[in-house]
Amino acid sequence: MAVNKGASRIAARPEPARASSHKNNTAGASVSRSNTSDRISSYLAHHRVTALSSLQRLLATPLQSLLTWLVIAIAIALPAIFYVGLQNVQALGSGWQASGQISVFIHKRARPQAIQMLQAKLLATPDISSAIYVSPEQALAEFSLSSGFGNALDTLDDNPLPPVLLLEAAVSVSSPEQLKALALQISTEPIVDDVMIDMQWLERLYQLLALGQRAVLALALFLALGVLLAVGNTIRLAIESRRDEIVVVKMVGATNAFVRRPFLYTGFWYGCIGGLLALLLLAVALFWLSEPVARLADLYQSEFRLQGLDAFVSFKLVLASSLLGLFGSWIAVSRHLYQIEPR
Repeated sequence: MAVNKGASRIAARPEPARASSHKNNTAGASVSRSNTSDRISSYLAHHRVTALSSLQRLLATPLQSLLTWLVIAIAIALPAIFYVGLQNVQALGSGWQASGQISVFIHKRARPQAIQMLQAKLLATPDISSAIYVSPEQALAEFSLSSGFGNALDTLDDNPLPPVLLLEAAVSVSSPEQLKALALQISTEPIVDDVMIDMQWLERLYQLLALGQRAVLALALFLALGVLLAVGNTIRLAIESRRDEIVVVKMVGATNAFVRRPFLYTGFWYGCIGGLLALLLLAVALFWLSEPVARLADLYQSEFRLQGLDAFVSFKLVLASSLLGLFGSWIAVSRHLYQIEPR
């Protein structure tokens, strides 16, 4: 009986050991998950600390940083000013086009009822906002007043002027091609003799606007290259000034990504703050020009006012400037950092 009791006690001992082993495995898996989350938290914390320390380093040398920020701000603000000017000219051109008229000359022998039916039909067209009928008598009276040949015109046996419909295109008709298509459609009416529209000035305006868009794009590309060179040269000087520090950090096992990170954030801050200063310069320029432009518009009895960038376009401008700074610093770091190795 004693032997059996002892055997049963020995046989019962492994059970707690297996349970303990299971607990240890569970604890080990818990430690592994904790280490992964800790690594992610440490990685994000290092990015946060590096970003703040890079900004503090720039603020520690305010004059040098301000000069670089101003160079970037001017390079970003110049194409932005031309872009805003182009947008305002396009808005002004749209207003001019909306007030333009299409002259529809009617056959002299057309009946008044047919002219009224054509006028109603054109008014029902979505591409036409108004249609004003000018009789031959009204046209002759206006011509005699404007030309100064009133006495000579009184000697005419017959009125040579035809009936005219003055049409105003809708705002949706926003291109010369659409106006030409509308004029061609009207010319197919049976009682229409001819359709005239002054397209030359409008085509010139659109060509000038297209040329302006390409000029702004070319200027933006050239100045973006200037931003890359300015940021890259500044980062190169920063790398050279911290060469000894980089060598020591690499000797203790730091990777190139670890060493590169502060310089990338420095380029980002150069571009971001430079973009914000560019918006400030743009706002000052618009404020300075808004009053004389408003006075000029009032002389022409127009309500035109200068319009700046909206919030979304301003955000894209700052984002583009930040990316340019980041890309410029990445180019400089990739070129010079790998040349610094401990010996």
